[in-house]
Amino acid sequence: MKLKLLFLMLAMFFLATPIFAQGTGGGTFATHEDYVVLSAGLSMGIACGLAALGQGRAVQGAVEGIARNPGAVAAIQGAMILGLAFMESLALFTLVIVFVKVK
Repeated sequence: MKLKLLFLMLAMFFLATPIFAQGTGGGTFATHEDYVVLSAGLSMGIACGLAALGQGRAVQGAVEGIARNPGAVAAIQGAMILGLAFMESLALFTLVIVFVKVK
């Protein structure tokens, strides 16, 4: 079954290659601005994804710390909120850069 699916995918790939051929009206090539938009979106996605992973790990560590030592709730919460603010600022700085670079 997997071999059949592999051959089907390869056949579709090779039959679809004329789609990528250049038309008769001359080509419109990707410009610098196109790549700026592409890289801005990619960087925003990476920054938000990594910020979310970091925030999840920070909250996990804070909850584990509170579970081990309930008396230190205030100190752990303060440090956690400060860390979450720094992580969120990464995504916000990236968003500002995207708005500045992409016109």
